[in-house]
Amino acid sequence: MQKPAVTLMVKAARAAGNVLLRHMHKLDALNVVEKDRMDFASEVDGLAEKEIIKEFRKATPDYAILGEESGASGKGRYTWVIDPLDGTSNYLRGIPHYCVSIALVEAGEPTHGVIFDPLRNELFTASRGSGAMLNDKRIRVADRKDLSGAMLITGFPPRERARASAHLKCIDTLLTEAEDIRRTGSAALDLAYVAAGRADAYFEAGVKPWDIAAGVLLVREAGGKVSDFRGRTTGPMDERGIAGRPLVAGNIKVAELLQQRIVDTGYAAALD
Repeated sequence: MQKPAVTLMVKAARAAGNVLLRHMHKLDALNVVEKDRMDFASEVDGLAEKEIIKEFRKATPDYAILGEESGASGKGRYTWVIDPLDGTSNYLRGIPHYCVSIALVEAGEPTHGVIFDPLRNELFTASRGSGAMLNDKRIRVADRKDLSGAMLITGFPPRERARASAHLKCIDTLLTEAEDIRRTGSAALDLAYVAAGRADAYFEAGVKPWDIAAGVLLVREAGGKVSDFRGRTTGPMDERGIAGRPLVAGNIKVAELLQQRIVDTGYAAALD
């Protein structure tokens, strides 16, 4: 049975997903702004986030909110961490791979998470200590024992292009062992896919709390491991951890091997 917080989050995520679907056939008419170099947001991002915040303000007026579009508001032990459209670049180009990501964070750690893919009607949910689910069926990370034949996912965020050569060197090394490396354009769905065993591991630098908070909990509750590029615990996922960070996620064995390759190739040092 869903926790009450998850029920509320699912309602909000579906409301936001409906906003995304309503606007997907009129992309040419959307107002798009460049928040940073090659980092875009559209009016749909803002409209979807407003739908989510409306639900949370009504139900939990004393909780803080950290939204990708609206920023941080309120103070308290509990924070709603929201990405109303993870995969904006895909969405604006008509590439059918994006989602809504919501986490409830307590003292910096996610306790409940929801990732909703409105196009596929796939709903990933997790609560701390209660496992991870996809459309009400329990999911687990893949059981691969090493990097040989592994399917990995990464990302190339615009804010990390100065370290692209170190990243590409790492990829060059990984491709001598792994089956392949994907770049899908949605960190939240990347983590959800790792939790569901669709990919063996994920790594990326420069991710923000709203990109990863729900997905990190999904991976953990599906039996996986999450760390930074040095194998350390990732930082708080509320307004205290708003700076970008490196992240590795996967089943325990593959995540540890991947993290070690990241160190051995010098990619981790490029972020120190």
